[in-house]
Amino acid sequence: MEIKGKHMQHSKFWNFGVDKIYVDNKAKISSKTGMFLGYSPAFVVGVASFILVPIEDFRFILFRSTITIHFFKRIFEVLFVHKYSAWMDIEAAITISLSYLICSIIMIYSHYLIQGFPEPQTNLKYFGAILFLVGISGNFYHHYLLSQLRTKGDKNYKIPQGGLFSLVICPHYLFEIMGFLGISCISQTLYPFCFALGSAFYLMGRSYATKKWYQSKFEDFPTHVKAIIPYIF
Repeated sequence: MEIKGKHMQHSKFWNFGVDKIYVDNKAKISSKTGMFLGYSPAFVVGVASFILVPIEDFRFILFRSTITIHFFKRIFEVLFVHKYSAWMDIEAAITISLSYLICSIIMIYSHYLIQGFPEPQTNLKYFGAILFLVGISGNFYHHYLLSQLRTKGDKNYKIPQGGLFSLVICPHYLFEIMGFLGISCISQTLYPFCFALGSAFYLMGRSYATKKWYQSKFEDFPTHVKAIIPYIF
């Protein structure tokens, strides 16, 4: 759906391109509450893994730490950075929560199963750690820039400025992909890599849909600004 230029319902742009009036009688909660509930279980899983599986293997510790930090950052942003003005379906919040929860459990458990196996011949965990730090820092910075676009009570959208917004409309997605790739390099197992790859395609679709939305709303939208990859896409 996203790759075709249409947002899912948890996105603020989800009804872009819908011509008819949409009547939704589903139970709703505030987007802030929904996203907090969406990220919290996965964060709890990350913390609990250190208590329930006290393995001292450095790669495993680093891997679990990145997952836990990732969701801690998301919760922090929900509480203190992002500005919400919409509502979301409880069903969507539950779906998001279960998705992240299950993915976190599978990633941690699958890595637990390889404990005792020989280390990979090419060690990527330090490269992955650096990539993760760059990704999570860049993602947070551009989320902060987005949060500064709207003052209290302001519901008007603006073209983002600063950072890599001069080159792409969704640099926060680009850095999020970098973070996921960093996690997969730390683990060097199949599932985290597949998760990173799937997330990359998903976020590329979302960035494309976001660019189309901005182009439809702003006649002065810069033609050189790409969706997610500078100068390319």
